[in-house]
Amino acid sequence: MLKTKSLDKIEMSKASVVIVGGGIVGLATAWQWGRSHPNESLILLEKEDSIAKHQTGHNSGVLHSGIYYKPGSMKAINCRQGKKLMEKFCRDEEITYEICGKVIVATREEEMPALEQIFSRGQANGVNCEKIDQSRLKELEPHVNGISGIHVPEAGIVDYSEVCVKLQKKIQEQGNQIICSAKVLNIHQSNSEIILETTIGEVRGNYLVNCAGLYSDKVMGLTSQKTEMQIVPFRGEYYYVKPEKEYLCKNLIYPVPDPAFPFLGVHFTRMIHGGLECGPNAVLAFAREGYKRSDLNFSEFLETLKFTGFQKLALKYWQMGMGEMWRSWYKPAFVKALQRLVPEITAEDLIVAPAGVRAQAVTKDGSLVDDFLIDETENILNICNAPSPAATASLNIGRLVSEKLATRFV
Repeated sequence: MLKTKSLDKIEMSKASVVIVGGGIVGLATAWQWGRSHPNESLILLEKEDSIAKHQTGHNSGVLHSGIYYKPGSMKAINCRQGKKLMEKFCRDEEITYEICGKVIVATREEEMPALEQIFSRGQANGVNCEKIDQSRLKELEPHVNGISGIHVPEAGIVDYSEVCVKLQKKIQEQGNQIICSAKVLNIHQSNSEIILETTIGEVRGNYLVNCAGLYSDKVMGLTSQKTEMQIVPFRGEYYYVKPEKEYLCKNLIYPVPDPAFPFLGVHFTRMIHGGLECGPNAVLAFAREGYKRSDLNFSEFLETLKFTGFQKLALKYWQMGMGEMWRSWYKPAFVKALQRLVPEITAEDLIVAPAGVRAQAVTKDGSLVDDFLIDETENILNICNAPSPAATASLNIGRLVSEKLATRFV
């Protein structure tokens, strides 16, 4: 990985634009800004000692097609455009990726209406997809259990950490700075300047872009902007499939997701560097960076429990929440969910893999924010909700944010 600035203290630094957050969305935004505005300086601040440590670094590496998302939504538009940009970036930068295809599988008759809706959305979004019967399903994935499905030939896989390393290099080649180990402690404004107090010193800019992911609402709060939402962390747990059982899945196998939730359900994913993983579930994390069941940040967990929106969400969906908790703690229950798709999989075939945490925005009325969400003021842009498919969409999100910033320079 390329070296970034990671200092004990810095003298006051200044740039036209300051980005908070060194995940793939922050890096993509920084690169797109540098391309379109080479004469306007930029500083990217990352609280960790290197980039892409959290949502990006725990990503399953799928190039999403955009089939699931409501036509005209930010997710649909940015995923479709972002996938094209990501594929081009990978070709240009010689990053390995593969368009391997996926199947979305209905295992019960009651899933057919939801499957039909997904297909309709795919067609409306311009996704290359086809409805397939059981026979065709078996040709594509011989070990899958299903009565019908959708084949999405254009879905793919990539290593987003590799993408981030390339973006980091290109940002630095543009003459812009990435400063790690710089946690933002406070933000205030003086005349036309935004002043960020960090753990290693003061950084000033004319414009601020908040790409802080799991802490995006916290950074937004430091700017004194009011928000009706809060980030609630959901841990997604995975298993690796033992090498001798990887033949059970040729590419990507997904269930029909519950339309009430922005989660896609446990699925099988072949990885770009080899191997097969399955998951994730979606269980409440006891810390925003709670990658293990034992991880507890008491103040963050208490804040979640006290949030009115979470209370309403938990009251409405407590049965599903308890089911996710049960699958987290009891491996046979997790395996049972996988066996709906691939009956031959067993508990002995699975090895615990690293988990991820999804930064899910929840509103005060208990609604899960389903779309990407960008909150704007005259000189601050907050990317408030950017879970999956944000990695796929990142280069187009970066372009969109850069265009929004550019209007303020006119």
